[in-house]
Amino acid sequence: MKAFIGYASMSGNTEDIASILYKSLERNGYEVHKEELDTVDAVSLLEYDLIFIGAYTWGDGDLPYEVEDFYEELQDVMYEGKIVGCFGSGDRSYPKFCAAVDLLANKFADQKAEVFPTLLKIEGNPMDENQEQECTEYIESILQWRSENRHAS
Repeated sequence: MKAFIGYASMSGNTEDIASILYKSLERNGYEVHKEELDTVDAVSLLEYDLIFIGAYTWGDGDLPYEVEDFYEELQDVMYEGKIVGCFGSGDRSYPKFCAAVDLLANKFADQKAEVFPTLLKIEGNPMDENQEQECTEYIESILQWRSENRHAS
């Protein structure tokens, strides 16, 4: 089975989350492709069984500029039957913590994807042992959810 992880990272935190997710998916037998979102073609995601999209939040709850083109491209693709997980890192001192994660999840839902109900939002650096465990458990949860909902290939 194939999984895709796309991300945008400024400080390296969201990239670190993507790397943890990558390792966890590989341990579960997935062939994983990881790429920065500014180079991703939205149509190419259709070839994957699982799709993970992550971004940091910019300004007052906005998408980072390097995600804007990808976000717009999503409008032209229907992801019916595709399972999508959304993740990101943020700082709780801002009024809209990890709001870009919500924007991405809502856009995929609008495009008929089956968005995993739990969004992975990490405060700061995910390399803390507890937060790394949270990332690993996120993968376990989405794989269990996929299995329970008979989405296995």
